[in-house]
Amino acid sequence: MTATELVQAYYNAFNAGDMPAFLALLSEDVVHDINQGERQMGKAAFSAFMDKMNRCYKERLSDIVVMQNADGSRAAAEFVVHGQYLADDEGLPPAKGQTYVLPAGAFFHIHCGRIARVTNYYNLNEWIEQVC
Repeated sequence: MTATELVQAYYNAFNAGDMPAFLALLSEDVVHDINQGERQMGKAAFSAFMDKMNRCYKERLSDIVVMQNADGSRAAAEFVVHGQYLADDEGLPPAKGQTYVLPAGAFFHIHCGRIARVTNYYNLNEWIEQVC
């Protein structure tokens, strides 16, 4: 599987809500750089993060464009997040079922056929403006 195919499979599993398939694409020691937040290490931490995200948000990604470098060790994606804020997330405004549409991007490091790093970016201030 090419890096582009791997990242596309990652987003297909995300959109399908198939967390086992989504997590299976990650290396055990995956590095996760959370937008404007901390760096987490390991698949268990990533899984716990996704549990929180799936409790607080319902999201679907569209207009996904994936690119990779020549040797397939890195990839990048640009997409649009269509979401609903379902439950309060610590440090953020109260959730009342607000909807949002937000452009976002991600960078990936690919190692041994798995995603070894995910770094996500979106404009948190724009998201807050949309949900307040």
